[in-house]
Parts: sequence; C-alpha cells; structure tokens
Amino acid sequence: MIKRLVLRFGIVAAALTALATVAAGQSPPPAAEPPPFRLGLGDLMTAFVQPRHVKLGLGGEARNWDYASYEWDQLRDAFGLVEKQKPIYHNIAMSDLLQIAKEPMAEVQAAIKAHDGKKFDAAYGGLTDACNACHVSTDHAMIVMQVPKTSMFPDQTFALPKP
Repeated sequence: MIKRLVLRFGIVAAALTALATVAAGQSPPPAAEPPPFRLGLGDLMTAFVQPRHVKLGLGGEARNWDYASYEWDQLRDAFGLVEKQKPIYHNIAMSDLLQIAKEPMAEVQAAIKAHDGKKFDAAYGGLTDACNACHVSTDHAMIVMQVPKTSMFPDQTFALPKP
C-alpha cells in the first residue's frame, strides 16, 4: 500500500513540475533520443550480401541468365550498401576491402552476358574465393563461403521459367 502511495506521489509530483515549467513559459527538457540504429558488418553481410551471393550462384547453376544478371546487380548493390553503412572497418576503408571482389565480379558479369556456364562456374568460384580472402585479411578466417550445394530458399525455383 505504501509503495503505491509513493509511486502515485512521484507521478503527481512529476506532472506538477511539468505543469509549473510550462506555466512559467519554459519548455520542458527534450526527451533523450535513442541512438541511431546501425547494423554491424556481420549483420549487413548476413542479411544482404550472403543471400545475394547464394541466389547468384543458384541462378547461374540453373543457367537462368536473366535471373543471374538480376542477382549480380543485387549483389553489387549490397556491397554498395555495406560500403555506405560501414565505410571504415578496423581502420581500413571498406572501399579498399571490397576491391578484392571487383575483378571476380567483372568476370561473373562477363560470363553471364556470354551465357557461358563453364566461365560462370569458374568466375563464381573465384568470387567465392575472393570473399574468403577478404575474411582472412580481416581476421575472420573462420567465416568460409562456398558454392551453394542446396537452396536455402525452398519457396523459389531458380530454373528458367517454362514458356
């Protein structure tokens, strides 16, 4: 019972203080704003880069070149998002770290444009190797990417649509 009275008194006292402040022409102190929400690099990679890497691989494996081209664009954009959200990682510019993927991304794009399955497989493997080299260079060697063996998207087919 006493706890309730103390709580009610505290609420009433706070309200009266706020009213007195407003009546005196003063603004109440602004409420502290929460810090901006920022995803960490691991979150960005897991949420945006990794699914695009997987889908690109599955689209290429299915030789669905239109879809692979779409996912290549999405992966490029995901890398751009990472660079904007985390411009510096351990005192290294993210743009410098992502250079490791530049040539492999170009090779994947060329294979997609050529509709060349063998070149795609090799280029995608090279891109995957570049991801792993970046992980090693940032002391995250325990994060090992691979060419997907199965789809983590059971509700999506990567095969060419039937006419």
